[in-house]
Amino acid sequence: NGGNTMMTDQQLKENGYRSYPGTAIDVYYNIELCAHAGKCVKGSLEVFNPKRKPWILPDAEAANKVAEIIDTCPAKALQYILKEQK
Repeated sequence: NGGNTMMTDQQLKENGYRSYPGTAIDVYYNIELCAHAGKCVKGSLEVFNPKRKPWILPDAEAANKVAEIIDTCPAKALQYILKEQK
């Protein structure tokens, strides 16, 4: 899958990412890496809304759609871990 580095939760947190856990997908964001390209917000304002706290709601869209949006992030400031579907 695209440019996702497939780091673990612990590795992402050690690399300065903050976690936004969801039911089917956990989203991670690193403000230090963010280039403010806006691809996440344009991809889904329901999931990524900087005017809201928390600004990322991973369950607002299907997990695969959230993953596709994150894969468009040019700075890799957003990462994700898809959870096993039972």
